[in-house]
Amino acid sequence: MKKKKKIEIFINNKKIKCFEKEKVFDVARKNGIEIPNLCYHSDLKIKANCRLCLVEIKNRKGLHTSCTLKAEPGMQIVTDSPDIAKARKINLELVFAQHCEKCHDCVWNFNCELLKLAKNYNVNINRFFDRKKDYPVYRFGNSLIFESCKCIDCRNCVDACHNQGIDFLEVKEKGHLFQIIPSKDKNKDCIYCGQCIVHCPAGAFQGVGEFEDIEKPFLSKGKIIFFQFAPSIRTSLGEDFGLKEGKNLTGKLVAALKKSGADKVFDVCIGADLTTIEESKELIERLEKKKNLPMFTSCCPAWVKFVEFYHPELIPNLTSVRSPQIISGGLIKTYFSKKSGLNPKDIFVVSVMPCVSKKHEIERKELKIKGLKPVDCVMTTREIIRLFKKRKIDFKNIAPLKADFPFGEPSGAGVIYGASGGVMESALRTAYKEYTGKELKNIEFKKVRGMEGVKEASIDFKGKKIRVAVVNGIKNAKEIIKRKKDFDYIEVMACPGGCVGGGGQPLPTDFITRKKRAEGLYSIDKKKKIRRAHENETVKNIYKEFLDSEEKIKNFCHTKYGI
Repeated sequence: MKKKKKIEIFINNKKIKCFEKEKVFDVARKNGIEIPNLCYHSDLKIKANCRLCLVEIKNRKGLHTSCTLKAEPGMQIVTDSPDIAKARKINLELVFAQHCEKCHDCVWNFNCELLKLAKNYNVNINRFFDRKKDYPVYRFGNSLIFESCKCIDCRNCVDACHNQGIDFLEVKEKGHLFQIIPSKDKNKDCIYCGQCIVHCPAGAFQGVGEFEDIEKPFLSKGKIIFFQFAPSIRTSLGEDFGLKEGKNLTGKLVAALKKSGADKVFDVCIGADLTTIEESKELIERLEKKKNLPMFTSCCPAWVKFVEFYHPELIPNLTSVRSPQIISGGLIKTYFSKKSGLNPKDIFVVSVMPCVSKKHEIERKELKIKGLKPVDCVMTTREIIRLFKKRKIDFKNIAPLKADFPFGEPSGAGVIYGASGGVMESALRTAYKEYTGKELKNIEFKKVRGMEGVKEASIDFKGKKIRVAVVNGIKNAKEIIKRKKDFDYIEVMACPGGCVGGGGQPLPTDFITRKKRAEGLYSIDKKKKIRRAHENETVKNIYKEFLDSEEKIKNFCHTKYGI
């Protein structure tokens, strides 16, 4: 591989070393020089659609988009000038001409780059009439809303959907404008991963009910309100409160939920520990019977939706174990309600989740227990942040509290579910004991960790080689499906990096942010005294006191797909 050549360029008279042909926009960002942009995202190909990252080059005519401009030796670049400011102002006015402002109900409400730029360049955002005001609103299942009147034609959503290998969003020419529309191809469908939300700079995409329903749990008269939160929430929530990515905020989250009006606050990681145990048992059973291998994980509902629609022949390969939020919610309305003397019908369970596909999951009829939904409402990380800010909760300084008994002390294995490879690693820690009868000494499976799209490993179970793969991103899953016979066990998460990069997480989200969130989860695991799901005393008690028969385990911890 040819070694990249180092050169010197000048940005605003500052001498900077960089690689030859490196994009000037990237060089500037690395060196703390801000250049306005809307359509740029490090996950996506460069398109230069917004025309805001304009710069001048000494001895060259015209303005140039820095996101496409390649660095050359001695290049002298100016990032701000009267001509640049004038061009940016005009381009911003044109952007606002095709963007209906609905700022009160937008995923970028507290961090809108469009409004910041409008203020910086003194833009009259209403100078032109909204040319797309009559464009339709699309709803995708119980998960996603697309308000096409807010679309600014950056096409990031189209690229994000393409990166997932779905291509459900398409570009249609409409007179002198372009329109993003859902495909009419019957062989295509949305899988509700929400990556369109993560990559849209204009808030045209959002979750269903986001943010109109943030008060919904507290409007349920006569209901006892129980909140439960997903593993990845604890290391992403603080970003909108000025705290570092990856910081463990479990205690502050519990305290803020209590202050918001929750009667009890539980940790979904307990459900993750139960998922781990049941999934490990199922894996061993399949290995022994050599049936329906490889076994695929099923706790990501976007991945399940993909299998059901695009690859129904793989439904028997999905583990039958319910996802952590569904197991946990079911136990709240059965095990916990009985212990507490409560009527399950009086309980309203709210899950705080990193993804919008969980909104779809809780509506699946086959997951009901005795006619009741295990979870009544899903709120994204963004929604819970909006709730805390609306109620003026000083999240940054709130005194931490512990999650409520008995769903408050998970193992480290339950916590790492939020990162790509976490489900696999958790299951292997327990499956090893299940298969060999002995505890694994080195429980950190670092080969399945990290942000890579596909990770492969062979694990030695006392002479038995278990071939595993960990995948994040559906396009990567499509490739691994072609090689499924090479593996015994495959974890798939629809979103880049796993749940840390979910469609319900704080914005902006990019590779570095996802990496820090995941590192935070592994740091929590490392500090835990109990790091294996099957060693968790709470989980042991649940099996002893409630899940004391195969029939009960089947009814409360397992399900069927493709219904």
